[in-house]
Amino acid sequence: MRTSFTILILFSILTINYSCNKKNKSDVVSVSGRKIMVNQKPYIIKGICYHPVPKGSDKRDFSNLTQDLSLMKDAGINTIRVYEPIDDVNVLDEINKAGIKIIIGFGYNQNGKYDILSGTYIDYVNKYKNHNAILMWELGNEYNYHPVWFENDIKNWYNAMNTAAEIIHQNDNHHPTTTAHGELPDALALEMSPNIDVWGMNVYRWDTPEEIFKQWSEISTKPMYLSETGGDSYMTISKNTYKFGINEKAQADATYNILRKSFENTAINSGVTLFSFTDGWWKAGSNHTQDVGGWAPNSSGVPYDGTPNEEFWGIVDIDRNKKQAFKVVQQLYKEQQ
Repeated sequence: MRTSFTILILFSILTINYSCNKKNKSDVVSVSGRKIMVNQKPYIIKGICYHPVPKGSDKRDFSNLTQDLSLMKDAGINTIRVYEPIDDVNVLDEINKAGIKIIIGFGYNQNGKYDILSGTYIDYVNKYKNHNAILMWELGNEYNYHPVWFENDIKNWYNAMNTAAEIIHQNDNHHPTTTAHGELPDALALEMSPNIDVWGMNVYRWDTPEEIFKQWSEISTKPMYLSETGGDSYMTISKNTYKFGINEKAQADATYNILRKSFENTAINSGVTLFSFTDGWWKAGSNHTQDVGGWAPNSSGVPYDGTPNEEFWGIVDIDRNKKQAFKVVQQLYKEQQ
């Protein structure tokens, strides 16, 4: 009897430990050739850039997360890209429960809060590297457009980025490093950044991004994806069939053409994080109103007026009403299996 009881206790302990380990086990994200792999299966990013800021504010706020995730799931989104770390396990848990993964972005100088300059980014990596929601660690967002931030020498940034990626590799071998580079990286960027595993590229080439996939295939064998692309829903001018003013059709048409071309090139391209989920009223003028204007570097390729009206980029408006582009995303993302 005593022996049977002891065996039963040991079996119960092993069962509990197995359940805990299974619960805490996170997906392994890796790179194989030109592919991003999740648990050794190719992963296509059907993504969205996500920086939710309420009316009247200029600060990110996740109070609307539950509704946002429901809309994202409806659209077929499997990945969100954020521009700064999410230091709230409840938010990460809810995103993971929705079956969505996150590309976590680290800025260079964020006043010592999980940034690259202070080195505290690695504290975040070590804190959350076992969380199942994490897809990749992203270092910088189109910093190549801003050498002035690095003593007018962009090599200072590439050195910092490459070193940060190396340190991430030393601490986490389950998630790749990436960056959101402004357009196609040049030879200097590639030569100085061997520790970047996946190259994200912010690409605004009207509604025809396909040439960049060919260009990338000629200079690198690593995976790439479009970390930003898309169009806004405001026309600064009337052009062709698109009328001046709020114009959801212009945005929807551009989104359709961009996504279709992106997914026709998945031998090279690992997907898209479309810019963006919701309109942001904090980018131009008053935070309490939706204003025309704003400024973005290298922006002449924004369809179809060449002007980035910064507060009109969402596939939903700030009240979470679906725009025409939402249905386009839903159609094309759900076609990708």
